[in-house]
Amino acid sequence: MSRFLELTAHAFPDERLIMVLDGAGWHVAKALAVPDHLRLVRQPPYSPELNPVERLWLALRQQYFANRMFATLGAVTDQLKMATEELAANPGTVRSLTLFPWIELCVL
Repeated sequence: MSRFLELTAHAFPDERLIMVLDGAGWHVAKALAVPDHLRLVRQPPYSPELNPVERLWLALRQQYFANRMFATLGAVTDQLKMATEELAANPGTVRSLTLFPWIELCVL
């Protein structure tokens, strides 16, 4: 997890980052190294409805996978790659899907 946080921070060096985490063991390890411009916000246990990534997955399923059949696993992977690249190119869309009011309060 420390390596993932390091890579994420490196990919966005000029951004202030907030990462919402559930209670997985590797998310709460005492030796976790958190970069200075990255803030970890832990959601309450058993609350997937508060997890912003769930809304991203829903949007991906609805916009890129609904009512489609794929001939191969490679085709699914290609579709997912295209979808995530489109999302990455549209930060406003990601923000609108994931910025819950309670997250905004954590930023202030």
